[in-house]
Amino acid sequence: MPVAAPIISSVQKLVLYETRARYFLVGSNHAETKYRVLKIDRTEPKDLVVIDDRHVYTQQEVRELLGRLDLGNRTKIGQKGSSGLSRAVSAFGIVGFVRFLEGYYIVLITKRRKMADIGGHAVYKIEDTTMIYIPNDSVRVTHPDEARYLRIFQNVDLSSNFYFSYSYDLSHSLQYNLTVLRMPLDILKAETTRTRQESFDIFEDEGLATQGGSGVFGICSEPYRKYVWNGKLLDTVKTTVHRDWLLYIIHGFCGQSKLLIYGRPVYVTLIARRSSKFAGTRFLKRGANCEGDVANEVETEQILYDASVMSFSAGSYSSYVQVRGSVPLYWSQDISTMMPKPPITLDQADPYARAAALHFDQMLQRFGSPIIILNLVKEREKRKHERILSEELVAAVTYLNQFLPPEHAIVYIPWDMAKYTKSKLCNVLDRLSVIAENVVKKTGFFVNHPSSYCSVLRPDEKWNELGGIVVPTGRLQTGVLRTNCVDCLDRTNTAQFMVGKCALAYQLYSLGLIDKPNLLFDTDAVRLFEELYEDHGDTLSLQYGGSQLVHRVKTYRKIAPWTQHSKDIMQTLSRYYSNAFSDADRQDSINLFLGVFQPEEGKPHLCDLPTDFYLHQKDTMTLIQAKRSYTFWWTPGVLECLPMPYDEAMSVAENRRKLIVKKFHNYDEEIDIHNEFFRPYELSSFDDTFCLAMTNSIRDFMPKNVGIDPSPFTVRKPDETGKSVLGNKSNREETVLQRKTAASAPPPPSEEAVSSSSEDDSGTDKEDEGAASQRSTPVKMTDTGDNAKTTENVVQPIKDIYGINLSESPSEDDLGIYTRFVQLGHSQHKHDKSHQHLCCKHLDGVINLTHISAFSQDNIYEVQPPKVERKSIEIFHAHIQAGKGIMQPLGKEDILLYREYIRNRYM
Repeated sequence: MPVAAPIISSVQKLVLYETRARYFLVGSNHAETKYRVLKIDRTEPKDLVVIDDRHVYTQQEVRELLGRLDLGNRTKIGQKGSSGLSRAVSAFGIVGFVRFLEGYYIVLITKRRKMADIGGHAVYKIEDTTMIYIPNDSVRVTHPDEARYLRIFQNVDLSSNFYFSYSYDLSHSLQYNLTVLRMPLDILKAETTRTRQESFDIFEDEGLATQGGSGVFGICSEPYRKYVWNGKLLDTVKTTVHRDWLLYIIHGFCGQSKLLIYGRPVYVTLIARRSSKFAGTRFLKRGANCEGDVANEVETEQILYDASVMSFSAGSYSSYVQVRGSVPLYWSQDISTMMPKPPITLDQADPYARAAALHFDQMLQRFGSPIIILNLVKEREKRKHERILSEELVAAVTYLNQFLPPEHAIVYIPWDMAKYTKSKLCNVLDRLSVIAENVVKKTGFFVNHPSSYCSVLRPDEKWNELGGIVVPTGRLQTGVLRTNCVDCLDRTNTAQFMVGKCALAYQLYSLGLIDKPNLLFDTDAVRLFEELYEDHGDTLSLQYGGSQLVHRVKTYRKIAPWTQHSKDIMQTLSRYYSNAFSDADRQDSINLFLGVFQPEEGKPHLCDLPTDFYLHQKDTMTLIQAKRSYTFWWTPGVLECLPMPYDEAMSVAENRRKLIVKKFHNYDEEIDIHNEFFRPYELSSFDDTFCLAMTNSIRDFMPKNVGIDPSPFTVRKPDETGKSVLGNKSNREETVLQRKTAASAPPPPSEEAVSSSSEDDSGTDKEDEGAASQRSTPVKMTDTGDNAKTTENVVQPIKDIYGINLSESPSEDDLGIYTRFVQLGHSQHKHDKSHQHLCCKHLDGVINLTHISAFSQDNIYEVQPPKVERKSIEIFHAHIQAGKGIMQPLGKEDILLYREYIRNRYM
């Protein structure tokens, strides 16, 4: 059965051409072999007219088309002075189309930067954009407030943490994407037949039923609209243009680092998807709206995969997902008075927990069960402040759990993190480690291949206690951890880091990279992961709170330097200033960008609204015809799928409708991941390669000291110089001794038989010097006092080099084998005859290698010339002759094949 392959969108490079009456947007794939053309009318003052002929052009056809357009739009026929078609801008994608009070604008991505790679699929960050007004100046109807809305819209900085991918669906998790790709072929065929009968739009599926399933399929799933930020901007053209033009953008964070495990590259990727529903700034968006969407809701996914194999079907991939979000209640904080901590108030009485029910219904659909809530809000306070939320959330969860089956009940874990932080007797991170272990065991994680054989050889008791679902192709995560404090910033990020660290250990164990699912602090792997999470936390905190993190992982470990405290004070002041003075303008920009507010003639302007409450609480403006049940508060069909997520159940007809099936040939360029990743058709510099610029565990975290264990899972502790060495005290002392002279670091007596230092003796011959250099590893220190150079050697203990101590001298047989090994190494260099004669004289009986290879430069390994079939040689010679203009006569089979082709093509 063929494996469904992901689709590389054919529109990755754009060029916008303009005439007086139209814009022509020409899009091509990266190799510039396939083109599509959009025609945008400029004569309509307020309406958007976009025409897509859905035809795939070649490069020659596009040149001819542009030439005809240029010739046809000149003012005079045959005039060469002024062109009728001019090039406006080059771009990499369409953000969308937007209209305020005049005509439409088109927003294009003009600069991009690669941020991550997932199985050969590039993830880009938007670096710069441009907005172009579509209607011509001759038909433009000006409005005095247009410039104001344009300024508000552009306050959303698209160059700040907006991400997209041409071939990977960033709005869904890796588990969802790979589950869709592994969907059985019979479901694909049934889905294709059904959608044809219902006139559902499936592109390029001709011949799907007649080929007998012999082709390679690509599946485009419909994006999860909750995490798409330009969905409203693309709605105007979604049904009129080809799917390849639609580029969905997420907002949040994306970072990737390379973990080198003895040379084996493992990519650790962190992706945060910020919800576009009920989005806003810190004090202006709190709690939940009437549709169950909560403020500051972010889905964080950590992806781990072996970068040696870039294939979703053959590679090893693992992911773990967790969520943060505001407490799902109707609550807010009044910021009319300037206070560091405004009072928390519950805005509406909600005895049946309607907002919480809608929110957890969404989570059951997307993640399955169990839903685990880690509530970090304060429990004990002198004056009731945060405890108001805890008490109300406990009541809501208790009410909702009455109607759920016990095995799928919502798990509630309250833990006053602030109280434990102030206590000197408790270690915050140790307690979080216990919670994280229990959480990961309940939810499990995703991995796309069965358990490694090393798990059978070295079984771990914790491995058999893991939750989730075990399938023949691997493991699936069921359920999710939902973490929150009041702001979901500092405490939440540390808690998520500890859970992610625990999950990372299980992921590494499942891929066979460590022998136990456990990772310790002060290792290169954890330091790399901690840096990723701190960047992740800083980015999300800036987007929601206006400053970077105030309390970090080092703060809770109580190892932060004194300079960190002054930085924390500055971050607190920055957050307070941002919340007091700039959050209102940012909130207006977000509302306009996401389409929550649409300017219209005759209606109040955005700046004139006293509040945006009714923009985000749309149910309060209409009379709801059908009320949801107070007891059966979940969507019908959700319980039947649990613990699997409702969205990933392919048996649900609604989910199958979201699929777009494509049929391509086996070597179609659009699904060729190799060409897309390595780009053999363009000149690239190694210095600019993304893989080299990525954060590297060996280059950026491993100490450069001599004798350091290269494993990224070795505990390293800082010494007095600020660098890191091995955690073992004896190893650290030995490393210091290596830097001293031979007098202060003599070799141990047990090693004198095999470790000897070279002496300044003129009577020593060359062979003895060579043998001594092979038997010892000297560190040369040079002293230039009184113009006299003295070279001293320090011998490293055998324990440091090989990990063992030799108890006795090697036998004569072992020395003979070692001597032959040394001679074999010397044979790769060219020696003169006298040197060869000298070697043979001293080493009688040593094997001499003879050159039997057909290649002159191979003098170590035996290499036989490749055998080529006679027919292949004839084909090659015919190809050479054809290049010289000498054509071979066609055979009878070739003539019959050509006639069959002509008959099928033109008759």
